[in-house]
Amino acid sequence: MKKLVKEDVAAAVLGCSIHKLQRDRRIGSPIPFVKIGRSVRYDVDSLEEYVRQRTFTSTSQYGSK
Repeated sequence: MKKLVKEDVAAAVLGCSIHKLQRDRRIGSPIPFVKIGRSVRYDVDSLEEYVRQRTFTSTSQYGSK
């Protein structure tokens, strides 16, 4: 079973605010989330993959992904 966390934990993992996550969901963020009833949860593995895909060793790499 997937490990799901609340917004506050996801925000801490990503180093952003809860407000940013909420705003990003409204505009179609690439950060995947799970909706269970009225609750929003984030899959820990998906958050780790999101960060991994956005990890660079040079600024010149940024535009190439």
